[in-house]
Amino acid sequence: MGKCLFRLGIIIVLSALWAAQFRCMSSPSSRFYVLGSLSTKGPEVSPPAEAGCLSIGIGPIKMPAYLDQRQIVTRSSASELQLAEFDRWAEPLKENFTRVLSQNLSTQLCTKTVVVFPWRGTIPTDYNIQIDVDRFDGALGGNVSLEAWWMVFSGNSKRLLWSKKSSFTEPVGGKDYESLVSAQSRNLASLSREIAEAIVQLSK
Repeated sequence: MGKCLFRLGIIIVLSALWAAQFRCMSSPSSRFYVLGSLSTKGPEVSPPAEAGCLSIGIGPIKMPAYLDQRQIVTRSSASELQLAEFDRWAEPLKENFTRVLSQNLSTQLCTKTVVVFPWRGTIPTDYNIQIDVDRFDGALGGNVSLEAWWMVFSGNSKRLLWSKKSSFTEPVGGKDYESLVSAQSRNLASLSREIAEAIVQLSK
């Protein structure tokens, strides 16, 4: 009787180990995403020839705490958020947002340098851009929204030159996370164009 119970226990333990291994083998692998940058220069925001190339400072950029996640955040209702189980940002979203904004402005404007906050005080800038992001999320198969206050300061005196609240909405077009991130990239591109246009106006 004891031998039978011992064998039964061995079978149960082995079955549990096999089931755990099978679950690990069958679990989907994580997928990682980054925001995309603009690849072409927009002629409508080309800086005036007399302005010359500019030095731009970017930051600080502030984001809501709920976006400080490695998992991609989606919105299932006006007040309910969901964190993706297997779909994640390849780098912190604020860093990705800042880097892509820098790339977009470099594409849209003639820039000598683009530096990201905090930069050394010895680096001179013509304009400094600060952004407070209020919302940067959306729904799979629905829309994504970007809402942000952004300000342009003079590089030397820190004088406020431009301030605006911008809102952008893009259709996701699909129920997958790749489509959602692509729509977020388009929203960030729209914000980049608005900021570039403002800098062009200030440079005239």
